[in-house]
Amino acid sequence: MNINDKSNPTPYVPTPQRYQEMQYNRCGNSGVLLPKISLGLWHNFGFYDSFENARNILKKAFDLGITHLDLANNYGPPYGSAEENFGRILKKDFANYRDELFIASKAGYDMWPGPYGNHGSKKYLVASLDQSLQRMGLDYVDVFYHHRPDTETPLEETMAALDLMVRQGKTLYIGLSNYSHEETLNAHKILKDLGTPCLIHQSKYSMFERSREKTLFPTLLNEKIGSIVFSPLAQGMLTDKYIDGIPANSRAGKDKTYLQTDTVTQNLEKIKQLHELAVSRGQKLSQMAIAWILTQPAITSVLVGASSPEQLQENIKATENTLFSEEELAKIDQILS
Repeated sequence: MNINDKSNPTPYVPTPQRYQEMQYNRCGNSGVLLPKISLGLWHNFGFYDSFENARNILKKAFDLGITHLDLANNYGPPYGSAEENFGRILKKDFANYRDELFIASKAGYDMWPGPYGNHGSKKYLVASLDQSLQRMGLDYVDVFYHHRPDTETPLEETMAALDLMVRQGKTLYIGLSNYSHEETLNAHKILKDLGTPCLIHQSKYSMFERSREKTLFPTLLNEKIGSIVFSPLAQGMLTDKYIDGIPANSRAGKDKTYLQTDTVTQNLEKIKQLHELAVSRGQKLSQMAIAWILTQPAITSVLVGASSPEQLQENIKATENTLFSEEELAKIDQILS
């Protein structure tokens, strides 16, 4: 249990205006509407983080109309701790609002020792979702993803396991994450034949990671599958954090992170030019980067992380200006090329 957990006797009451500002998109060929901005709980929600800060981020998100919360079995650290903390927050603050939330979990990466704690077997996926539901105190999740393709397990077995979970009532919808366009097509065909079509696909996408545009995104549009993307700020590079160098307390300034100093240095000139363009639009670079993603026809929602309620609110302001002139789009392409 997190030592930073402190009881707050004041019950949380969300603002009645929470749905007035957020914009929602239909997710693929379904009845589901997702907010343009969704909240990912990959970082800042584990046992090593402040429990009260996590609570405050989630409350701010809901007050701003964010209904979609994205988790996975191994989010933390340690593994499972983000789901466990979320379950405690759900019980404390959101018990009366469960039906207003669209909660996701995933499985596919390393979770527990031995041959059944990883990849895409029915054994692993069924056990993992059962554990996730127990950690969060839920009867079901709204969408459950296979977190990554597994070439060692027959695709038919993995998709049959996902279909089984829907039929068991443990998840309402199925998603795929990090699948290529060919893998997505093959999996989607199997799922449709089973009677449980794929609702949504999740992948990495940003101004600095555009490989999905020519293959995957057209496939999702053609097959009427929703699309949600993560790392929209390229691990923080698409912010004003690195304009004047690499701060010691930044992600790139620390050891053993997903962002290396060399990566920032190689992209610094592009970052500075994009920053100047964002300023001319009256936005922060982070806001322009998110707004630019929302111009993609295939995109249903953008997953953002947050280290504080203030940072989350700042990123959501991206939705206030998502219109780009042809000149601006051409300038962005020129900078990125």
